[in-house]
Amino acid sequence: MSDVITDRIHIGSVHDIAPGQGRCYVVNGEEIAVFRQRNGSILAIQNRCPHKNGPLHEGIAGGGKVICPMHGHKFDLATGLGSEPRECVRTYKIVVVNDRIEMEAPSPCARLGPPA
Repeated sequence: MSDVITDRIHIGSVHDIAPGQGRCYVVNGEEIAVFRQRNGSILAIQNRCPHKNGPLHEGIAGGGKVICPMHGHKFDLATGLGSEPRECVRTYKIVVVNDRIEMEAPSPCARLGPPA
């Protein structure tokens, strides 16, 4: 049995994001960049580039990657791995249900850690 309990958070509609584009959503105080790939898949990563804090949702997306609009660093949307050594961003699991974009996230209890 897993120690982390997950819930899905509805963050928007598939139709709110044009194919090949990204959009920023704020979920529990965190900026999440959600991308609608031209093949219809929806992928989500942390919105801020670890290099210079660039807004990744404004980057050029294609081929499963996004290019940071500030300095050209590339990130794989499925794995979060960057083009520079040891550079990565968090990824988030997305489920689409009836055109609703839902993100799986740990429950608030799981994020707080074990009881003292």
